[in-house]
Amino acid sequence: MKHLITPLAASIVAAFALGAAPAALAAGPDLKIALIAGKTGALEAYAKETETGFMMGLEYLTGGKMEINGRKLKVIVKDDQSKPDLGRTLLAEAYGDDKADIAVGTTSSGSALAMLPVAKEYRKVLIIEPAVADAITGDKWNKYIFRTARSSMQDAMAAASTLKQGSVGFLTQDYAFGRDAIKAGKEALAATGSKARVVHEEYAPMTTTDFTASTQRLFDALKDKPQPRVLQIVWAGPNPMNKLADMKPERYGIHLAPGGNILPVMKTWKNYAGTEGTIYYYYAFPKNKMNDWLVAEHQKRFKAPPDMFTAGGFAAASAVHTALSKVPNGNSEQLVTAMEGMSFDTPKGKMSFRKEDHQALQSMYHFRIKKNQANEWDLLELVREIPVNDMPLPVKNKR
Repeated sequence: MKHLITPLAASIVAAFALGAAPAALAAGPDLKIALIAGKTGALEAYAKETETGFMMGLEYLTGGKMEINGRKLKVIVKDDQSKPDLGRTLLAEAYGDDKADIAVGTTSSGSALAMLPVAKEYRKVLIIEPAVADAITGDKWNKYIFRTARSSMQDAMAAASTLKQGSVGFLTQDYAFGRDAIKAGKEALAATGSKARVVHEEYAPMTTTDFTASTQRLFDALKDKPQPRVLQIVWAGPNPMNKLADMKPERYGIHLAPGGNILPVMKTWKNYAGTEGTIYYYYAFPKNKMNDWLVAEHQKRFKAPPDMFTAGGFAAASAVHTALSKVPNGNSEQLVTAMEGMSFDTPKGKMSFRKEDHQALQSMYHFRIKKNQANEWDLLELVREIPVNDMPLPVKNKR
């Protein structure tokens, strides 16, 4: 028996074939973004903030639609536990099995460094956030690597811009992050023309809880040196500033200078009003529409303001959104071309990927711990926003 198609049915079929079907297919498959972070382990708090900021960033930038040019965004989150071998494996899995168009990560500098060759092998873009090791955009770099996170050298340049003379002692952790940071700190003092001299470097094990011996060595090295005497603390995780302060550095005219940290850590510094340092982001400092939204929405959802790694995740989302808006097909080589020199808005203001090494150039902040704090998160006052031009970041890759 023959199935007859009436003229009306034929016209409906034709309309669907010529109109509705192409419209449905035009948008193309999902754009896949892999987000790798150390969600378990010592850096868990940083990783969770990064993920929160990244998802809020995509929400804001897409108006809640979670799509770019009609293509849905699919975020694939993976936990590398801050382990380099696992980070390498998960990125290969993201590019190979999951067919991710672009990847973002990770929390640990060690894991991030292990991931760099994977991006090169698969010829896919990897945006580094929030790992800071200079080697990422230095001698371990390749053309598929872009970093929204600040580098150790940018941290160091910000701190160096506040030290014009005197004597400096460093306390940090005895692993890649700490040694990288102190190396950058010494180079930054020279690069910014500071006359301050480094008199001691103290490297403590990551698991240290008793800082008595380390601190005494720093005090002994600094106490007779030219003023101002600054003990610079560079520490990932719970900061030991309170323990150092308990040993009364003021006896020797020594000032503590902490690097910025996450809000729960900085809350414990309330007794040290007037202490100054530098930081990547503090929610009350930037004045722009994007940061206003982030602060208001984060407060509404989590009953607390956004933290520094939340802002970092948001910045990475903005870089992804800007790049994929320029290259809707997600082609890696076209993405690299589009992203070199690309500027994008973040809660900190505008960032730009430097063409030479793909490091995001960005402002930093000189802060002072407030004496009169209105609430539990009213911690810092702005001394000065440190512009990009005050931080002459050297190019260290071998392009």
